[in-house]
Amino acid sequence: MRHVFTKAAAVAAVGVLAFTVAQPSQASTPQQGPVRAAAAGPAYFEMTDITRATFVIKLTNSTEIEHARELISGETTDEPHVITRIIPRPAPYNPRWSYQADPDQTSFFDQGLEVCDATIPYVEEYLDEVGGAFLPGRIWCDWTSRLVREIPAP
Repeated sequence: MRHVFTKAAAVAAVGVLAFTVAQPSQASTPQQGPVRAAAAGPAYFEMTDITRATFVIKLTNSTEIEHARELISGETTDEPHVITRIIPRPAPYNPRWSYQADPDQTSFFDQGLEVCDATIPYVEEYLDEVGGAFLPGRIWCDWTSRLVREIPAP
């Protein structure tokens, strides 16, 4: 019975997380501060976590790019952590890791569910289990993640 409950809880959590990832992080927030030009293309950001490992994310959504830039500049401290869907293959801009963050499914959050929390190296170590009981739906929300800087496009 415990196994059934665990599976049901995991499925419910994935549904909630999928909804969170699909929603723009600031869709209902009125724009404040200076308005910058919309991003012409993807932007790349380096993130870190409690392990001090670094990981590069690619963002394609102009709202998320703007939010990432505001986090780095200190204009905001809202939704400082990265939530994304893992793609289990390396990206040329992130050669150290065997996985990447889906650029079209990456956004930011304040608080997440435990079922999607893992550090950068832990995801690498257990990558073959991602999408099952570990990080259901391939949703990853490192609770200690934070952006460090924007990097040039490769």
